[in-house]
Amino acid sequence: MVERLRTRLRSLAANLAETGRKLWQDSLAEYLLHEKDPGAALIYLKYWGLNYSRIVLFGVEAPFRLGPAGVVRMLVHNPWIFTLLKVNRLMRRYGRGRTGPYLESVCLALNSVVRGNVDMLRQMFYRPERMVISEDLVPIDIVHAMGLDAYLIEGIGIMLPILDSEACLQYIDEAENEGMNPDACSLPKTTVGMVIRGHLPKGVAIVSSNLPCDAGAASYSFIERAYGLPTYRLDVPYNFHSERAENLFTEDVKGMIAWLEEHTPGRMDWDRFREICVNRNRILELELELWDMLRVRPAPLASEAVWLSHLWNVNVTPDCRESVSHFQKIVSLARKNLEDGLPATQNERYRTLVWNPPFLHFTHIFNWAERTYGLTLLNDSMTYHHHRPIDTSTPDTMLRGWGRVVMQGPMVRHTRGPAENYLDDIFRMVKQFDLDMVWVANHVGCKGGQAMNGILREKCREKGIPLLILDYDLSDPRIVSHDNMKRQVEHFMDNVMKAPRLDG
Repeated sequence: MVERLRTRLRSLAANLAETGRKLWQDSLAEYLLHEKDPGAALIYLKYWGLNYSRIVLFGVEAPFRLGPAGVVRMLVHNPWIFTLLKVNRLMRRYGRGRTGPYLESVCLALNSVVRGNVDMLRQMFYRPERMVISEDLVPIDIVHAMGLDAYLIEGIGIMLPILDSEACLQYIDEAENEGMNPDACSLPKTTVGMVIRGHLPKGVAIVSSNLPCDAGAASYSFIERAYGLPTYRLDVPYNFHSERAENLFTEDVKGMIAWLEEHTPGRMDWDRFREICVNRNRILELELELWDMLRVRPAPLASEAVWLSHLWNVNVTPDCRESVSHFQKIVSLARKNLEDGLPATQNERYRTLVWNPPFLHFTHIFNWAERTYGLTLLNDSMTYHHHRPIDTSTPDTMLRGWGRVVMQGPMVRHTRGPAENYLDDIFRMVKQFDLDMVWVANHVGCKGGQAMNGILREKCREKGIPLLILDYDLSDPRIVSHDNMKRQVEHFMDNVMKAPRLDG
């Protein structure tokens, strides 16, 4: 008995010591003590304050909007909210070894995530009678144009492992324990697990689709039954490169608007929708300008400044004026680096893209690759797209243009139609951005992506393009650890690319 108690106390002491060590490593004080570049320290201090000020402001206003009891209920039923407080740990991981405008751009991209998440919390909890649950590949533009609030239900499952690599594990286990296929994608398992736990708000309606995969689409059958909410499912055409497909999908979107007006308090505001489409067009213009600058070798910006900016400001909050402002700042920082002859990565030796879903629980792998091999990430499958400007002259042209954004958006175009949709974009990007290799994120739960890898391997061999197929799981680091992912990269860079290590 005594020995058991001693063992417990020693374990507790060791855990406390480890927790204290991690808290110190992630603290502002530790960073400022060890950062030798005063400019980098000032940038980090600036965004440390901006990030937490957003969170604190929400914490101050919530009791006035919800009442003290409402705040307690919100936190009890949605404990994942506390994960937001770890945002500056992520900034430390992203910012390591980066300086100047590149560091500024990375911190700015992360700040947009904080802004987007705080705005999402407001929409989730302040007006539940006007809140619509939306599937993550269905943009919330129309919902917002109707004066409704919305949140992308999978967006929570995307955010959590980025901030904390183990944040989704309890939800994945919950879904599997209730019978969900262990081989299914861990993102819908996370969402289903959160619904089972009652850790997501309900709202008044659900908008989903047949995207992006069977596991994702099937999860909505469970969510609909669990919440007892009316659901509209958009049917995205499989072969979407035709006028007939555009006509069919436009009529489907019109049906969704009429359905939302019937089942929610929302009413379509075409002037507001035009404003949202104008914002999308301006972001598109700025992003194409950024891509033109990224073609320069060495690149003026890379990695999170590119993919994280798109993920949150195009896929999540394109209707927000702050998203336009964000891209204006990103383009300005890239232009400054280009004019001053300052590359993002001082020792850029290799350039790549990453295909398929992002490395959610190990998103800072490219910061490590930059410092270890001089490798820069210039684009990815969730960022690269073929959008055309939306014609804003009439409601019908806006709906048609918006429909193209959905049908030809990142990931969507790669899960619909022939294999060429998947392959052609990769090889177009290799040429466009002068890439030295291709990285494929081989998510074990993405059966469609795994099926494509054999074809891609043969095509890359024919074209003489080095290919790394990196095994991992989207949200579960227990399947493939960070150390294992690093070893895969090291094996490829050492044996295929013959790349010397910058860190010795």
